[in-house]
Amino acid sequence: MIQGVIKAIGQLSDADLRKIVWRALALAVVVFAGLWGLSWWLLDWAGGGLVAYIGTDGFWGGLIETLVELGGLAAVLIASFLLFPAVMGMTQGFFLEDAAGVVERKHYRDLPEAHDQPILEGVRDAVSLAFTTIILNVVILPVYLILSFIPPLNVIVFYALNGYLLGREYFEVVAVRRLTHDHVRTLRRRHRGRLTAAGVIITVMLTIPLVNLLAPVVATAFMVHVFERLRRNAGLPATRAAAA
Repeated sequence: MIQGVIKAIGQLSDADLRKIVWRALALAVVVFAGLWGLSWWLLDWAGGGLVAYIGTDGFWGGLIETLVELGGLAAVLIASFLLFPAVMGMTQGFFLEDAAGVVERKHYRDLPEAHDQPILEGVRDAVSLAFTTIILNVVILPVYLILSFIPPLNVIVFYALNGYLLGREYFEVVAVRRLTHDHVRTLRRRHRGRLTAAGVIITVMLTIPLVNLLAPVVATAFMVHVFERLRRNAGLPATRAAAA
């Protein structure tokens, strides 16, 4: 498994893999530009509405409106800083199938062409990957809060939960390109422990600042290596068509 991580990190020198990261970054910037524009309009509207509600005009009205806009802008910038890795991860999610293909072309040249995943299915997987992690972490938040007084149990719960989730999600993103959903489910259940361990490694990457900007692509490359080892050991076909 460690060898898979080393191969995945080493392939960041691959121009094709770097292009995926840059495309995701460009998409993330476009998303944030739209959010910033919408936020600025809302702040301007809120400032004007507050001044009209208070009934203050002239210098004080302008001052209140400016303070509302500046305070709101500061909040938007802070939120953008905190959310950027998550948005970057989500935008990379739309290109993870391409990343898997880049890894296969370099390390597994004997593989036939992968299943062409429909666009809607790819979007669904990307959104599922992001929101499943967010939602279940929110659900487990009360447990985190309780265990925050009992270290290191809080850390163990965090990495165990996210390890399971991310191991499962990244495995499915990679596996559905080549196996039927039944085969994917069987292989995932048979190697649940190994995939959770892989997910813990991915979680560690996602919690390191700056590294987390590259983590989704690296995690996909890593999971391709994990998947190929499991698939070949299980004697499963390399394409859905071969399983038909």
